[in-house]
Amino acid sequence: MSRPPSLSYKGLPVPYIAAWSNERLPEPAVVQAADGIAFEDAVGANGHAQGRGTAGVLWKRWALRQGDGAALFDVAHAPRQKRAMRKLLCQVCGGPSDENEQGRLWLLEDYRGVDGWPEREVTVHPPLCLTCVPLAARLCPHLRDRVVAVRARRVFLDGVYGTVYASSRGPFPVPVGKEVVFPDDWRRKWTVGAQLAATLMDVTVFDLDELGMGPVAREAASA
Repeated sequence: MSRPPSLSYKGLPVPYIAAWSNERLPEPAVVQAADGIAFEDAVGANGHAQGRGTAGVLWKRWALRQGDGAALFDVAHAPRQKRAMRKLLCQVCGGPSDENEQGRLWLLEDYRGVDGWPEREVTVHPPLCLTCVPLAARLCPHLRDRVVAVRARRVFLDGVYGTVYASSRGPFPVPVGKEVVFPDDWRRKWTVGAQLAATLMDVTVFDLDELGMGPVAREAASA
């Protein structure tokens, strides 16, 4: 059963995956290692990075202090975002996301003018329950004015979004940008991960009206 977010900040409900200011940790320097990049305080005696996650990715460090400090609505807390993706939890309330015979429910930016979209759409935003759709449309900056609901029958957690680095002549690699890297990309060992990314397959697009909440969601999205 879905539930409303249990935490609020300045009168606004705070999504489950949002970070809080006092969850930020001091960031160690990123250095070049024998096998990609490493945090300066986690290089083994053999020169290899220690503490890597799945498929060799370093992950941005966060404390687990949900509700402590100011809510960072536009920043995802990596551990909670990964948990929501892996367990297909609602990104807003942290409860089970909605699923029916047409698949799991997601909200995406609307790119229906792009050929083939939304099949194989890659997203870092976890799914939703029906109750939280209007709230997500209002609180998520990336959804404002461009929101569309979809259901996906197949979901592959195959990407990592983060900062990609390139080698340099000195000890410190050079950040070259933020993007999603996939399992067959050698740059995974040169990436500091911030969020898991999902590829959506067998996707059906819905108008919000078809979910039985069109007027409510439209009003929330434009608020």
